Amino acid sequence: MSNLEAQLETLRQTAKSAISTADTLERIEELRLVYLGKKGELSLVLREMGKLSAEERPVVGAIANTVKEAVQKDLEQRRNELQADLIAAQLAAETIDVTMPAVYSPLGRVHPLNSTIDRVLDIFVGMGYTVADGPEMETDYYNFEALNFLPDHPARDMQDTLYLPDGNLLRTHTSNVQVRYMEDNDPPMRIAVPGKCYRRDTVDASHAAVFHQIEILAIDEGLTFTDLKGTVKEFLQQMFGDVPIRFRASYFPFTEPSAEVDMEWNGRWLEVMGCGMVDPNVLKAVGYDPEVYTGFAAGMGVERLTMVLHQIDDIRRFYASDLRFLQQF
Repeated sequence: MSNLEAQLETLRQTAKSAISTADTLERIEELRLVYLGKKGELSLVLREMGKLSAEERPVVGAIANTVKEAVQKDLEQRRNELQADLIAAQLAAETIDVTMPAVYSPLGRVHPLNSTIDRVLDIFVGMGYTVADGPEMETDYYNFEALNFLPDHPARDMQDTLYLPDGNLLRTHTSNVQVRYMEDNDPPMRIAVPGKCYRRDTVDASHAAVFHQIEILAIDEGLTFTDLKGTVKEFLQQMFGDVPIRFRASYFPFTEPSAEVDMEWNGRWLEVMGCGMVDPNVLKAVGYDPEVYTGFAAGMGVERLTMVLHQIDDIRRFYASDLRFLQQF
């Protein structure tokens, strides 16, 4: 055996021993550079091959390749072992006992007003209505004039309506959406309009300056008050069950005839909505021919419906953000 062959065998055994005791991936990388790097021990041995005879070079070269492959194999094997140990240690450290109780995380709840809105809309969508929406900041035209409010109507007074510096106002009802929708669409139509409304009311147990309404509008040929009554009865039956209801004559600028709807609840009559046939002047304002088309509308306060459904005695509870109250729903 030549001197180089002996050096290669010694290198092989030394590398094997060092690699087997390496305990980190960083140490494996250090050993790779020590034995197989450009300035490593194998490279130093191979530099001496120029001194060998032509017959010895192929033999020593083959041995050198065998040693290199063996060292590479040992390095890779030990690297895989160390990586597996690291993964096992990490898994052990992060092990979760699935039999232990989870950390309590309280669930959010749907606000009772939103729940009522969803319930009302589900009923009307089931009856063929489309949900529509519109701006809360409105012009006098869409909030009053197009809805047949006379210039001296009390609702236009600054004591009742919140006017803005630019001449606009905060809508006092969701009826403004009816006019906008009719301007952009041709009959027949059936829409349900949920949304916030604003009035200069003194806040007390039954009044709020900001409240929610849902209005419906139906326009078609040949609609009558009978259709309106049937729609209202069907809605209230789905919402409250088979309860007695009654229609009382009333007045709204944008409907004629108009009525208030009461239902018997817990032994007394409660007003739950206003309704009526769309006034011909409103139809004319949007370009509909009142000789061809008729329609009906109805509006209800979401807070009022929710208070009836859940026997709540003070509207202010909805806006107090009291979890003791909200968690009951």
